[in-house]
Amino acid sequence: MTERFPSPGSKAAATTAGQDDRPPPPRFAYDRHSWKEIAHLLANLPLSLLGFTYVMTVLFTSSLLTVTVIGFPLLAAGLMGARQLGRLERARARALLGVRVDEPSRLPLRGSGGFLPWLWMSVKDPVGWRAVLYEFIRLPWGVLTFTITLASLFVLWPVLPFIARGLAGVDRAMVRGLLSPSDELERRITELESDRGVVVDVAAADLRRIERDLHDGAQARLVALAMGLGLAKEKVLEDPDAAAAMVEEAHGEVKLALQELRDLARGIHPAVLTDRGLDAALSSVASRCTVPVKVTADLSARPAAAIEGIAYFTVSELLQNVSKHSRAKSASVDVWRTADRLLIQVWDDGRGGASLDGGTGMKGLADRLGAVDGLFVLESPEGGPTTVTAELPWRDRTDASAAGTSSR
Repeated sequence: MTERFPSPGSKAAATTAGQDDRPPPPRFAYDRHSWKEIAHLLANLPLSLLGFTYVMTVLFTSSLLTVTVIGFPLLAAGLMGARQLGRLERARARALLGVRVDEPSRLPLRGSGGFLPWLWMSVKDPVGWRAVLYEFIRLPWGVLTFTITLASLFVLWPVLPFIARGLAGVDRAMVRGLLSPSDELERRITELESDRGVVVDVAAADLRRIERDLHDGAQARLVALAMGLGLAKEKVLEDPDAAAAMVEEAHGEVKLALQELRDLARGIHPAVLTDRGLDAALSSVASRCTVPVKVTADLSARPAAAIEGIAYFTVSELLQNVSKHSRAKSASVDVWRTADRLLIQVWDDGRGGASLDGGTGMKGLADRLGAVDGLFVLESPEGGPTTVTAELPWRDRTDASAAGTSSR
């Protein structure tokens, strides 16, 4: 099995990013980092007064009006405003303290199911409530930091850079702790938004491909067939032999059109996959490969139709790459289930050198699998062999999908 490597968004990468935004050690001589920290601490008081006044006004007013119909909408609007205050504080910390904190995902304005679901989602927004808590506890801290910093400018100015560094360190911790996005939730939301775009793009590309294949293939051939039969109809009395030849030619065109339609239907969803499952369908794909392929499928049950279809088309495209690019002498396909994952491994002894950006469709496969919480791992050193491991979430086949399959 292939080794997995941490992604750029992993915890290790986040730790590295956190180390990169650390300022240099403070010195007795004032440098630009010290002046930025002093400016941040002096600005704490007026901004904390503004934020505290806002959140107290919103909470007090909305709590009084919860007995009316405008109480909760007012609270939702206030939390959205608190989000904007948090955005301002993140920008200030980024500019003056060098704290790099990702922006939380926006609340979806559409697709939430109506006003009441959107209202409930806004009222329980954790980002807004953490911003409220941040502004609430900032007032005493802002008074303290403003007083200490201002007094130190006149009394303790030789050691002010060290004092400012300690106070600014607390500010950095507060920003990271209260104004940063919820790691797992925000990461998941970002992934789902990205995956939704991939799914839409893939579906649009598939529809364009089907339309193009119908227009350029079977449709054009059927148009020619209709014209040929029209000419044969006109000559059936004048020249029976020519008409018979035209009918014979039209018969051949019908066969070709039917074959093109079968190929197109197989590209959409093959009948063998619907009727006999993944093992038989992959064996059928392997038989059309120009390289001898050994197929091993160890599945005690069939997965959901959608997962089964993705697995089939993944192997089909990988075997097409083997035929076109690998120069291999043999290949193998292994499919098995481990816990709640469906695993696919395609191996060939070709020349290797494949990559996700090599123009062989690997990047598209990785995007498709990622859109359904899958995993795509490619190992293809120069000189071979090439091993592609794909993982898909296992979902049991429901009675509804089985009934729909049997009715085809």
